[in-house]
Amino acid sequence: MPSHLFADRPAQPPEPGAVDALISQTRRLRGEVDAVRRDAVVDEDDPQNRWQRALCDLAVHQLDDLGEHLGQLKAGLPALASSDAAAAYAEPLLGAVPSPRLTGSLLSRVGSAEWDLLTDDVHWSDELFQIFGRPQESGPMSLDELPSMVFAEDQPVLQAMVTDCLIDGKPIDGEFRIVRTDGRVRTVHMTGEPVLDSDGCTASMWAVLRDVSELRRSERAVRETRDSLQRHQHIEHTERRVAVELQEAVLPPWRGSLRFAHDGPAPLDVAGHYLPAATTGLIGGDWYDALALPDGDALLTVGDLTGHGVAATSSMAMLLGALRGMAVAGIRPGALMGHLNQLLEASVQPALGSAMCCRYDPAAQVLTWSQAGHPAPLLFRDGTGRALSRPEGVLLGATTGAAYEEAETRLLPGDVLVLHTDGLTRAAGCLDDDPGTDRLLALAPRLAAARDAQDCVRSVVEEFGEGPREDDACVMVVRVGH
Repeated sequence: MPSHLFADRPAQPPEPGAVDALISQTRRLRGEVDAVRRDAVVDEDDPQNRWQRALCDLAVHQLDDLGEHLGQLKAGLPALASSDAAAAYAEPLLGAVPSPRLTGSLLSRVGSAEWDLLTDDVHWSDELFQIFGRPQESGPMSLDELPSMVFAEDQPVLQAMVTDCLIDGKPIDGEFRIVRTDGRVRTVHMTGEPVLDSDGCTASMWAVLRDVSELRRSERAVRETRDSLQRHQHIEHTERRVAVELQEAVLPPWRGSLRFAHDGPAPLDVAGHYLPAATTGLIGGDWYDALALPDGDALLTVGDLTGHGVAATSSMAMLLGALRGMAVAGIRPGALMGHLNQLLEASVQPALGSAMCCRYDPAAQVLTWSQAGHPAPLLFRDGTGRALSRPEGVLLGATTGAAYEEAETRLLPGDVLVLHTDGLTRAAGCLDDDPGTDRLLALAPRLAAARDAQDCVRSVVEEFGEGPREDDACVMVVRVGH
């Protein structure tokens, strides 16, 4: 416990040079923190931005208080009554625009009081009258009167501090709320000690009372924004886990190559891969699928729904399930796309989507396909590649009653077909897919030399997997056998 302050102990002023150095350091630090605060992007919808802004505000408030405390320490106690000192304290710490939360200088937020137990005299500084909103003509309040302005819940706190100080000689250090005469509620921090006479008995009690309302409000804002950020992060983590689990449940369970149409003259070797977004880590609505149909044909499809998270993956699961069911029922690609468009329009969660649906007849070696605002398949033959001409088809969910045309392409043994979503070839910050498509077409020699479809997928992932991709993507490679 700190030693009691004796009435006959002389004051020891600090070294002026040391205080000046601290003031200079505080000014520099305050300027740097304020610059960070000004440069911060304010996005009220982003919990992390709100939390960072609240932390900067709190740091600026605390540095303002520290600078004003040091200024008061430099001036010394006798200078508190001088108008020159008051004017100096009222200046902003850096001579810049004051913090919006300041309603006055430190002089209007820190006051002092002394209660003489022998004479019952009470002395309040002018600033303490301002903190309590009490007219000076009403006079200072005694220790018995003081609780009348304190919140009922906080009165035991004040009484315990005063009792411990007067009876047990303990220093005072605590906070309580007051209701000013104008009805405003303020939070006051009180520190003090008993003053002992030469016999060691308590002669009086002095205290410094500081209005910390704005500081506590800033601290509360930091806590609330931090809690909001943690809740937001927890929700994001949960939604991502659900989205990943849903995606894994819906996308094809096979890994490596999958072979179709063994009985035909040109069987298919199929492999696919999902690439998550490199910049956000969000799970989107991209899909790929290959399915053997009852009539011996093979279904090949890739697609992409707008959005990310559980909403996108759940819509993707609905759409892919419907697509598989209609393909098994024998519905042709063009009509199938029309039904998917109608389904997406009627969905509870509105979205747009691009998709490609291909039906391969192994006996005729013909690929019949339709697309909805989707990148065309890339056909690699004899060491070169080209994009197939796309039949007409708008984005799914874009317009009511849309019709989707079909195209047919004959595939030859040794052909490689690459189906992908636009997230694969679209570079970060670029709206044009052409440069990425050219890079994909340039892989023709490597694809021609690959042993199987899985090798082809590895080549594509090596080329596109490490870039700063803003969106997730799917790629599926189909290799026609001999």
